[in-house]
Amino acid sequence: MEFKTHISVRNLNVFYGKEQALKNITFDIPDKKITAIIGPSGCGKTTLLKCFNRLVDSIDGINVSGKVLVDGENIFDPKAEVTHIRKKMGLLSQRPYPLPMSIYDNVAYGPRIHGIKNKKELDKIVQHHLQESSLWDEVKDRLNSPASKLSVGQQQRLCLARGLAVEPEIILGDEPTSALDPKSSQRIEESFTKLKNKYTIVIVTHILRQAKRLADYVAFLYLGELIEHGPAKDILENPKEEITKEYIKGIIS
Repeated sequence: MEFKTHISVRNLNVFYGKEQALKNITFDIPDKKITAIIGPSGCGKTTLLKCFNRLVDSIDGINVSGKVLVDGENIFDPKAEVTHIRKKMGLLSQRPYPLPMSIYDNVAYGPRIHGIKNKKELDKIVQHHLQESSLWDEVKDRLNSPASKLSVGQQQRLCLARGLAVEPEIILGDEPTSALDPKSSQRIEESFTKLKNKYTIVIVTHILRQAKRLADYVAFLYLGELIEHGPAKDILENPKEEITKEYIKGIIS
């Protein structure tokens, strides 16, 4: 599988105090594809994802060594500008956290911070990103109503629209459908499939069926180690390592 690299991870080690969460992780994440990070609970999936936007910085006692290169820039370089790095990343958490304001203002929030004040321009941005996240048709007649009135599934798509409105290059999803009903999960998955033409998407998922449906590329972690990675079909249907085979078969979980 030939691909252009967007994120390169090199010899990445993460310690929480004395406990090592990630052990010498090295692999490349393809540009404009969906990469799924899979593995049992507690294997380091979310820690790895949080390294990509430097959210690990907020954890007490964390110690990171190695490199994460985004567009060739080592984001853990002491001179790296964290705000600039995070602007490249849109993040969807397990549970949606809409801002305590209207649907419209949630999506317009980021563009306003970045200096866009023109109402017509903001209207266009809000509509475009609500359409991208498959929410526009459901909310176009109530844009000024509170985001908190939306269902959980709609709130998650609103958070996706809000993340897209700052024009990131990469979308990170930390089990982004785990709190959603099947219909809402399907909507998020459909959005991801459309969005990968424009964005690099990296999701953490514990649902193998979801990885099979969505992923172009898969990385399997176990006890903080990267066991294997490669095109989704290879890893999910014909893994090389015994421990990956056991995980895919459900023998270990």
